[in-house]
Amino acid sequence: MDKKDFFYLGTFSKTYGLKGELNIALDVDNPDKYKKLESIFVEFNEQLVPFFIEEILVKSQQKTAIVKLADVVTIDKAKTLIGHSIFLPLSMLPPLKGNKFYFHEIIGFDVEDVEFGYVGKVDMVIDSLQHPILQIKREYKEVLIPLIDEFIIKVDRKNKKLEIKAPEGLIELYL
Repeated sequence: MDKKDFFYLGTFSKTYGLKGELNIALDVDNPDKYKKLESIFVEFNEQLVPFFIEEILVKSQQKTAIVKLADVVTIDKAKTLIGHSIFLPLSMLPPLKGNKFYFHEIIGFDVEDVEFGYVGKVDMVIDSLQHPILQIKREYKEVLIPLIDEFIIKVDRKNKKLEIKAPEGLIELYL
């Protein structure tokens, strides 16, 4: 299993009860979409290991879930999972429309600025604390653009193109 084919769902934050249940801190916009999970993938030393779910209770307001995993029947066994990251296959992501997108979805897209013109290709999205940053490669140069909703004009999935309006002079600063 290649980790690039998965997305981060959350982390086991603590045990719950005495029979091996675990609390998951969810890192998703809509927790309700994960109420019927049958399995998850847990990261151990850069490897993803599947676990089957016996029961899950999603608490949407808190963005948490309480989960009972098959073969995790004691609190001691549950404690060994605390802090481990949880992943799901990319195919389980709900589709987005319009100018909403997942970071992995726009890798390789051509970026065109309404004023400057063709900027380059999206190399990656850097997820920083303030806001994500679009890393664009143009020949041997790198252009960094804050990924702010106001800068995104259009996401064209069909033609793999991202149209932006960067602040005046920002692109030229890099090139």
